[in-house]
Amino acid sequence: MQIELVEATPAHRPVLTALFELYQYDFTEFTHEDVGDDGRFGARFLHRYFDVDETRHAFLLRIDAKWAGLTLLHRGAFLVDDPEMMDIVEFFVMRKYRRHGAGEAMARAIFDRFPGRWEVRVMAENLPAQAFWRATVSRYTGGRVEERMWDDDRWCGLVQFFDSRHRA
Repeated sequence: MQIELVEATPAHRPVLTALFELYQYDFTEFTHEDVGDDGRFGARFLHRYFDVDETRHAFLLRIDAKWAGLTLLHRGAFLVDDPEMMDIVEFFVMRKYRRHGAGEAMARAIFDRFPGRWEVRVMAENLPAQAFWRATVSRYTGGRVEERMWDDDRWCGLVQFFDSRHRA
């Protein structure tokens, strides 16, 4: 399996938008969202990843030359006051490619690309994602990760903090 992480450019916007629709569909198990009158979930904030903004990054996952997933990143922690900490905003791998190492390969590639402190958040209800991130981050850091359950008006779920410069 050939895995490639592609930084999204404005030319990739239709691909990112289409994959984001699949991600939102997949996530309805936890968010209970419905599609709009046009039959789509919509991606009202994706344009921010194509504006001139050094703090936002969008990447697409390709497996064997086929689009397979996405990740959206933001420099600036969501929960703690750390403007340099990287935050995974969204992370998606198509079901076909799960449990084959693609998600972990994508996570490792982004951790390597942005060395430093990270905040990884997972919804409380998303137990499969919690298991994925616990295993992935633990392997990546050799267990050097701080894990907390968070429950306030901003977030409810698992949060992991680690430094990708201390890779196992």
